[in-house]
Amino acid sequence: MKVLCLALVTALLATSCGHLPSTTRPPAVSATDTRQPEGTSERTVQTGWQGRKFAVATAHPLASEAGVALLRAGGTAIDAAIGAQMVLGLVEPQSSGVGGGAFLLYHDGRATVAFDGRETAPASVDERLFIKADGKAMAFHEAVVGGRAVGVPGVVRMLEMAHAEYGRLPWASLFEPAIRLAEDGFPVGQRLHTLLSTDPHLRKDAAAAAYFYDQDGQPLAVGHLLRNPELASVLRRIAREGSQALYTGEIAQAIVDKVQRHPDNPGQLSMADMTAYRPQRRTPLCSSYMPDKVVPRRAYLICGFPPPSSGAIATAQILGIMNQTEAASLPFSDPLWMHYYTEAARLAFADRAQYVADPDFVAAPAGSWKSLIGPDYLAARARLIGPQSMRVASPGRPSPDSAAHSPMPEQVEYGTSHLSVVDGDGNALAMTSTIEDAFGARQMVRGFLLNNQLSDFSFTPTDERGVPVANRVEPGKRPRSSMNPTLVFDKETGEMVISAGSPGGALIIHYTTKLLYATLNWGLAPQPAIDLPNFGSLNGPTLLEEGRFAPSFIEALRARGHEVQEVGMSSGLQAIAKDRNGYTGGADPRREGRVLGE
Repeated sequence: MKVLCLALVTALLATSCGHLPSTTRPPAVSATDTRQPEGTSERTVQTGWQGRKFAVATAHPLASEAGVALLRAGGTAIDAAIGAQMVLGLVEPQSSGVGGGAFLLYHDGRATVAFDGRETAPASVDERLFIKADGKAMAFHEAVVGGRAVGVPGVVRMLEMAHAEYGRLPWASLFEPAIRLAEDGFPVGQRLHTLLSTDPHLRKDAAAAAYFYDQDGQPLAVGHLLRNPELASVLRRIAREGSQALYTGEIAQAIVDKVQRHPDNPGQLSMADMTAYRPQRRTPLCSSYMPDKVVPRRAYLICGFPPPSSGAIATAQILGIMNQTEAASLPFSDPLWMHYYTEAARLAFADRAQYVADPDFVAAPAGSWKSLIGPDYLAARARLIGPQSMRVASPGRPSPDSAAHSPMPEQVEYGTSHLSVVDGDGNALAMTSTIEDAFGARQMVRGFLLNNQLSDFSFTPTDERGVPVANRVEPGKRPRSSMNPTLVFDKETGEMVISAGSPGGALIIHYTTKLLYATLNWGLAPQPAIDLPNFGSLNGPTLLEEGRFAPSFIEALRARGHEVQEVGMSSGLQAIAKDRNGYTGGADPRREGRVLGE
């Protein structure tokens, strides 16, 4: 990836570095800031990574070490991802684990496939799952804490499906690093300690309280050696028996009992739901992208996850709309660039709220999800951008009959973790996994936490006219997601260029798009691209990462009609890029991830 021009990148880096706070501790996140999936903790120093053979980028050094060990043993990227994910569920339990779900993109040098391990709604729920007796929707944590929002976990069966096709090492061997760490213990990190200190709900569950807190109810100290023999036993069973160990028998029964017997907020998950769960193999959603004004011109194919994820569609829309404006001629330091970006984001999020849901339940507009990313459609959407902010955009109409549903109201979205892997054969992987909110449903079973994924459905099933919301709760349905695992290819040669993704709720879309724009348009390596300040809009206020933008920059946006809010945007980007010398990687300093390899 060549640099567009030295002057532009110099201005870009000056902006990204010049407005960093002098301290390494980021501003605290307000407890009322509902956009934040997880609170911030101390920044980590990330210098980037370079190597020639293979790379593993995950949200925790111990997980990256596990992935590297499996690659050195001759494993594929799939093998490394499974081993790393099992470690993440242990050392980063607030974000993912065997009680949650995931989306996985895999490229084997010839084709790219998408494995859908998204959780599903129990068969006995209905669209009024989150509506109270008075007819009003529940508050978020009123719905989440307990069993009500727990969906059927999908990550283990999905990984088993992917391993059967693309794994090389024995399934059981992939669990050895996590089992060893669970038995021997791992040191509690600053991030986990901080989140335990601030979470008001986790202590309500006796099993979680006994595991995460001391006898005085205080969170375990940084450096405390935390062992999890119960999880080690579960992982050993899965390693020996396969996914059926989790979905049938006593472990599944323990999950169901925990959900159904919650004293205040029981759920409807059943043994039949557990047994019936099946992951799905889907076709990735790929879009062509040729950055404007970049010399020499280079065309890319950006592949992401299709619905029920909204990530690939929204990213393709934002990049495509931006390419129709003068943004490509502007540096990041110019507020006009940010104006174009956030206006494009509003248009994308308006379509997301209107159309995107589980494709097994909701038809794509005009018969194809690609109708939302077609060049003519995006050009028409771009013409709606003027010199002043539209503040709130309306959804587009890819076809005259494409508005069969009501737009979903803005709603909180939370957690996740991301990992990227490239193995010694050049196979590439991007996987984003989740239990949704930090610590999920705050229900611990056999050493792991249950998800609260059903809260990604619309709490309100219809609008005031009774028109249904596409992403409403329905039995067996997969909730809409913002998870955005992404693989980028050189369109001419087919060579993999980037594997990337991030946690961060609905803001995942902006974090991933920021990285893609900075690498493909400005020629930045992954680490400086990740280090750039965060920003975005969910089709409301313009959101800027707190402490990262000059007052004059903010005032210039306000002069264009933007309602600007500065918030602690705690991304967790992981990325690996291929260049002429091998691979470069980056991990987000806002969390504790690490890129390792050879």
